[in-house]
Order: sequence, then C-alpha cells, then structure tokens
Amino acid sequence: MSNTELATLISRLDFAWITSLHIIYPPLTIGLAAMLFFSEWRWLRTDDETWYRLCRFFEKLFIVNFGAGVATGVTMEMAFGILYGPFSQAAGPFFGQVLGYETITAFMYEAGFIGLMIFGWGKISRRMHLFATFNVALASSLSAFWIMDANSWMQSPAGVEYRDGVFRIVDWIAAILNPDALAAFPHMLVASFELSLCFVAAISAWYLLKQQHVALFQRSLKYSVLALVAIAPLQAYLGDALGRVTAEAKPAGLAAIEGHFHTLNPDGSPNTSWNALAWPNAKGDGNAWSIKIPYVLSLLETHTFNEAVPGLDQFPPADRPAVVIPFYSFRIMAGIGGFLVLIAFWGAWLALRGGLSVARITENRWYLRALIFSGFLPYIAVWTGWWTREVSRQPWVVYGMMRTEDGVSKMSVTVAIAWLVGFMFFELIVWGATWYFLAKVVRKGPDMESPIVGEGHEALGHLADGPSNTDNEPEYVRPV
Repeated sequence: MSNTELATLISRLDFAWITSLHIIYPPLTIGLAAMLFFSEWRWLRTDDETWYRLCRFFEKLFIVNFGAGVATGVTMEMAFGILYGPFSQAAGPFFGQVLGYETITAFMYEAGFIGLMIFGWGKISRRMHLFATFNVALASSLSAFWIMDANSWMQSPAGVEYRDGVFRIVDWIAAILNPDALAAFPHMLVASFELSLCFVAAISAWYLLKQQHVALFQRSLKYSVLALVAIAPLQAYLGDALGRVTAEAKPAGLAAIEGHFHTLNPDGSPNTSWNALAWPNAKGDGNAWSIKIPYVLSLLETHTFNEAVPGLDQFPPADRPAVVIPFYSFRIMAGIGGFLVLIAFWGAWLALRGGLSVARITENRWYLRALIFSGFLPYIAVWTGWWTREVSRQPWVVYGMMRTEDGVSKMSVTVAIAWLVGFMFFELIVWGATWYFLAKVVRKGPDMESPIVGEGHEALGHLADGPSNTDNEPEYVRPV
C-alpha cells in the first residue's frame, strides 16, 4: 500500500469515526423533542401533574443530548473541508447549498425556539411554551431532512452534471428529491422515534425495577411501549422500501449487502437464493461458505420469486464495495429491528392483560429487564445501519460519478494520523461527558417537589387571586 493509499484509508477511518460518534445524538434529539411536545400537550389539556413532571425530567436529558449533537455536528461539518477538500469544492454547488439550508431553515430555527423551551418556563404563557416545544420538534425533523438529503444525493446523485471537476446543478427539484432521499428520510425519521421510545421505556423500566416513582414512570413506559407497537413494524416496512430503492439506485451496494456475487446459477437460471450467513472467499469473487434460502433474495428485492437480482459479477472489480461490513451490519440492524417488534408486542399483550397497570407493572420484572436491554439496541441498529449505507457506497464518494480517492484531501500519512488522533480525542471527551451527565440526571431522578410553573395561569404577568405580600406588589407565578 502506497503512502497516498494509506493516507486515504486513514482519512476514511477518521470520517467514519466522526460520523459514527455524531449519529448517536440527533436521533434522540428528534424523537425526544416530539415526545416532550406530546407530554406538554397532555399537561395543557388535562392539568395532570404527572405529564408536567415527565416533561421536565426528560427535558433535562434532551438538553444534554442536544448539546452533544451540536458539538459533534459542527465538528463533522468542519471535517468535510479538512478530510474531503476536493469533494467539498466539487460538490459545493449542491452539497454546500443544502447544508446552508439546514443551517438557516432548521438549526437556527431550532436554536431560537429551544431557548424559549428551556428558559421560558414561567416567563411565557403555557400555550406559547407549548408552541416553542412544537417548533423545536419540527425544526429537529427538518434538520434531519436536509442532512439526509445531502447524504442521499451522494447515494443516488440526480439533477447534476459533473463537468470540469464541479457538480453543476441542472435540476434542483430532481437533486433535492433524489430517489434515495424519498425512502431514506422516512426510514431515519422513524428510526429516531423508535430509538427515543426505547430510550424512554428503558429509563422508565429502570425506575420501576427499583420501585421508585412508580405512578410517574408507569405512564411513560406504557405510552412508549404502545407507541412502539406501531413504530417498530412501520420501521421494518420502511426498511424494505429503502432496500428496493437501493437495488435500483445502488445495485453494486445492494449486491454487497446481500453477499450476492453471481447473478445466474451454473445452469443459467436466476440466482434467487438469499444468503442468511456467508463469508467471501480469498479471491473475493464468491463465498467460501454460505447458508442459503432459495427464492428469498428475489422475494425481498423484487417481490417476485424468480426475477434476477444483479450480483457483483455484473460490475468491474474496481467498482465493487467490500462485502463483510455491509453484509453483517445489515443483518445486525435487521435482527435488532425484529427483536424490537417482539418487545413491542410483548408489551401490548401485557397491557391487554392489565400487566402494565400501576398496581401490577413492577411484577413483570423480566419484561422490565428486557426493556432496559432494549434501550441500547437502537443505538447499535443506527450504527450498523449507517455502516451498511456508507460502506456499500464505496468506492464512490458520489455514487457512480466521483471516486472516494478523488474526493479525499491530499495529505501525508503523518498529518492524516494527527487529524485522526485529534478528532478521536475530542469525540471521546464529548461522548464521556454526555454519558456522565445523562447518568447524573437519571441518578438524581425527577423533581417532584418544586411548584408547577404556570399552574392555573395562562400568561406571564397574570396575577394571583390578589396581592399577598407585605408591599402590596402583584404576585407572579414562581418559576421552577
């Protein structure tokens, strides 16, 4: 391996590290923001203190996670220019514009309302505070759209021409609504909801196992599990839709994900067998061993039993991605998705039998333990799903148009290692601090003593029933 190839490999590993450490934060921000809005809305509608206490408790966890996402997100955007300078320059007319849209229409939008959401308790009306929380949730999802759209364009570039080393926009609508984006964004958005539901359910289950704040966390657990009954199967359906788009827009990547080397069988018939498990041979032109299930590959990718699916033998060796990482990452992600469906339906069965009631929920200790275990699984699914997506795009940074080796910055091995060490050090500090503060909030538990902000009042400056202090001054709602 030459120094140039080694430097390129190190830069790829560096960016893989940066994106892998960043991507664990935005999904929780997106999903938890929506859940905060739901809790606050229920409080506003019912005046039930439980919803208020849940909202204030999980808001603290949201703030910690949001800060980590901002820190690592800014770092990731900086890394584009440092590690992928030629790509950033060539793709700037589209990629840079989309990231700019994300900054203006989503990040700054979210930043404005998040200040009201965090610091507005008792200072603005309850309805205005709910409006601020809604906009934080909306802006988080909008941010996800632009980021996923930029990445999807790299997976299925559309609406551009690559001339004179620059991607020139010829159709903005086609570029933004590229084939991959229409399937990948819903898949990622629902993954964010699924991760957040599992996160809330896991924390609630932890308290219930300790029999602390049972009435409070019974409610958050029950609502999370019942929502998961709809979200978990929906995620599997959206994953299937994304797989079909991948088969059309990124066929070499799909072949790598399935470990599918040969389009036809030796007798000339379509190779429709799905490799449940496999391992490439030393030459990289087939599998050394595999566990096959006939017809399933065609059923998954074409929804027929005998239609041919292009194998890696249809592409030049230089255009084939690695197989092992996307093959096994995909199976881990899919396996976790199936497990979460079972967890959701287990919870639904318990709910129908009254097992999730306040009186009985702490009796189902094995289910509570399963929920705590399931709290970590969506993070692994997000990681493995992202690795599946990115590695299967190789050797292209923009699929079929610009190779990774042409998009990476030219630097020495020493400089590449220095950036890798620097980024690793920073990301680990953020990661460690995030988990420290999340654990600190959980250990401290919800605040059950402070007065409820705005209770019985609808706006800042609303007076209590009458002046009660010795100075005959108006008494305002006391903020928490």
